[in-house]
Amino acid sequence: LVLEFFDYYMEDKTKYTEEEAKELLKIRSFDLFIIMPSMDNGSVFEYAKQLKDNFPSIPVVLLTPFSIQIFRRVFANEDLTAIDYIFNWLGEPDILLAIVKLIEDKMNVDQDVKSVGVQTILFVEDSIHFYSALLPYLYKHVFVQSRSFMTEALNEHEQMLRMRGRPKILLARTYEEAKELYDKYQKNILGLVTDVRFPKDGVINARSGIELCEYIRAKDSFLPIIIESSEEENKVEADRLFAHFINKNNSLMHLELKEAVTQNFGFGDFNFIDPETHWVVAVVRNLKDLQQKIFDIPAESLFHHLSKNHLSRWLYSRAMFPLAEFLRDLKVQSIEEVAEARKIIFDAIVYYRKVKNKGVVAVFLSDRFDS
Repeated sequence: LVLEFFDYYMEDKTKYTEEEAKELLKIRSFDLFIIMPSMDNGSVFEYAKQLKDNFPSIPVVLLTPFSIQIFRRVFANEDLTAIDYIFNWLGEPDILLAIVKLIEDKMNVDQDVKSVGVQTILFVEDSIHFYSALLPYLYKHVFVQSRSFMTEALNEHEQMLRMRGRPKILLARTYEEAKELYDKYQKNILGLVTDVRFPKDGVINARSGIELCEYIRAKDSFLPIIIESSEEENKVEADRLFAHFINKNNSLMHLELKEAVTQNFGFGDFNFIDPETHWVVAVVRNLKDLQQKIFDIPAESLFHHLSKNHLSRWLYSRAMFPLAEFLRDLKVQSIEEVAEARKIIFDAIVYYRKVKNKGVVAVFLSDRFDS
């Protein structure tokens, strides 16, 4: 239900909108309330409290253009308990999809993680403007990647299941919220995207993001981390924490984020690199491709990627959860063990494909037929 509030000079229309909403709420059920104030109409906060009092289980979102009065109240210790999320309307309709998907992900993540091991992306940002701008791009990129690996499914039903297995995006706006989400889902986090300056212990802390990354690095040496900050000096801290750094002042930041997520979170093709020269020595596009090339990949490259869980992360991002779980537990201590690891990986892929495809009525495509 979208409620649009008008300026004071259209007061009659405002009353009509509220009354219309009350009548609709009597005869229909809703899953989400989106309140859209116009300019400096501050009565939306009071109306949001009424909605939350009457419908405590339904999320309430404030979608607002830049408004001096609205943002002054947001940052002046206004009671925002009735509002689940505040988004900045930037003129792009993609924000509506991002809002719906963010709330869906929050509702479904526990069940999806528990039942099949769906992965999550933890996004930490307190700036309403920045997360309103970046979330639509992040969701769009995740959907594009998910559609690309859907082609490996054998029919439309399998494609739908693959799409449902896409990574969930979890938004945190404080240090405490981010730490709680990490502790809860740390075994199912594909990667972290975090700002540096955001609230900790109730006040803005210039090092919250760094301290969060230090906490995570103490528990996980290999989790991909992307640090975004408007302060260039934080790149030194990002390098120390083996994180990718993005300057928020860059006008093409959203493209940088897309590239960083693709490279670090296991999206796209898997590029096997030489650990010494960092040259790409092999490219794998799908699971069948990996099965065919596993014995040709240089031992040094395979050892490098297995020791850092890169291969299991790539499989997780493509919703191949049982196989990804198996390879994450495959420990290769030295390069001498790579030969045995190749055989284990090959057998695991063959077994996974047989089990996954058994009993499936497949759409025949000559380029993926495997005798």
